[in-house]
Amino acid sequence: MILDFTFMGERINSFNYTIMIRKTAFLMALIITAINLNAQTGKVHDELTMESKILNMERKYAIYLPPDYESSERSYPVLYLLHGAGDDQTGWVQFGEVLHIADKAILEGSATPMIIVMPDGNSGKRGYFNDMQNEWRYEDFFFEEFMPYVESTYRIKGEKRYRAISGLSMGGGGTFIYALHHPELFSSACPLSAYCGPLSLEDMERQLKRRGTEPGSKEEMETWYKRHSAVELINEMPDKQKKAVRWYIDCGDDDFLYEGNSLAHIAMRKKEIPHEFRIRNGGHTWTYWRESLPEVLSFVSDAFHQH
Repeated sequence: MILDFTFMGERINSFNYTIMIRKTAFLMALIITAINLNAQTGKVHDELTMESKILNMERKYAIYLPPDYESSERSYPVLYLLHGAGDDQTGWVQFGEVLHIADKAILEGSATPMIIVMPDGNSGKRGYFNDMQNEWRYEDFFFEEFMPYVESTYRIKGEKRYRAISGLSMGGGGTFIYALHHPELFSSACPLSAYCGPLSLEDMERQLKRRGTEPGSKEEMETWYKRHSAVELINEMPDKQKKAVRWYIDCGDDDFLYEGNSLAHIAMRKKEIPHEFRIRNGGHTWTYWRESLPEVLSFVSDAFHQH
């Protein structure tokens, strides 16, 4: 039976009223869903700057903040994510799709909410390191200025357990060297398609000549080589450091940097250094690294959670 009655000054029947209520409920559900979806989206800022006294200039950086950063007061673990040669701090944002990939991993539970920091290494100098004459001191800038600045500006947990590093190509080299130089600072390191540094002193000399860089003295070159060759640093690693960092090394089977990554893996096997080594189908491409990033986020999250 359909009943007529007055609602908000308008005469309607019970059938129409039921339809109206259902439509209202449906619209409310859509609104709530939209709010929830929006709340599950992180944010990326990719044109941020800080002043460096060591480099005597402003340096840019990008940052990914997880979905609940603005609605919570908690502190988060941090992943430093380094780009490759030819890119800048926007590389992982624009081509690596870090926002989409990190949001998806966090939403699905394969990664813990974390802050991802992407510094600008596009400085006109190759690599994230100090130069041979110690006139350009990017590595000093990273550890003495950039990391303290970021970790005091954002709600970042400052302990080793909650800090990880990863990067591709030139940034993979930065990942290797930074974690090998400072195993006390990083719980996990994930070099992707990494440039592992010169594989010999002769290799280093050839690279310097190709770049038009004046080689230093034999002593200077040998000192720099021993400090910036991933394989050399692995071979010289003291026993007490073998388990200091969790390693995840990933390089495609068609990647031109296969040799250095393979030699780093072999050196770690010989030294009995625990690590994961992945060779997947692919080359030195963003397609490959976009597939690597979810694995990296999951791997570093295991240390953050201490599974």
